[in-house]
Amino acid sequence: MNRPPEPTLVTDDAVVPGARDVRASLDGPDDANACVVACPPHPQHGGSRSDGRLKVVADALADGGIGCLRFDYGPWDDGRGESTDARAALRWAVDRYDRIGLFGYSFGAAVALAVAADPPPAVGPLCATSVLAPPARVDALDALAAVSEIGSPLQVLHGERDQTVDWGPVVDAAREADADVVTLSGDHFFVGGEARIGKAVADFLSTHCGG
Repeated sequence: MNRPPEPTLVTDDAVVPGARDVRASLDGPDDANACVVACPPHPQHGGSRSDGRLKVVADALADGGIGCLRFDYGPWDDGRGESTDARAALRWAVDRYDRIGLFGYSFGAAVALAVAADPPPAVGPLCATSVLAPPARVDALDALAAVSEIGSPLQVLHGERDQTVDWGPVVDAAREADADVVTLSGDHFFVGGEARIGKAVADFLSTHCGG
């Protein structure tokens, strides 16, 4: 199998050399010991690190003393290159923090699940993964199959009126795996529910990644 080229990840103060161009924003206190890598929604539908759901999670994590690395994917690659980008972000984070977690929304939830099931060897097991509105499958990503392969704490949040993605199979699999499942009032976009999302995700990730 041909692997996508390794990304270049750029923040205000770091570059990870590679062929894919991945830009990122780092939020949180300078003395944080833990960092959550946040995977944005579908880039072909306007998804980026500036997504409001990612930002509210980053703000809530920062309030708890945890950093958050929000990144933009490199050139579109049907989910495969985007997963490579997330793994590069994890490698960047593990060189700087003691504990690393993952968060993803929508397409980014599928990326996060796939990567949590198969993190880079240099990173090792993640402290926890939280996903919001995960599709069972999207493009080349089989998020449903990944759920049973995740060995670290997992949280799955979904909107009870979400008709945009097929979240049901992932939620069922998460319950079977004894993961933390949170049902939110709202559709796929959670307009007006951002504060609750931030608190629920930050509470879960702080429990497993904080300290």
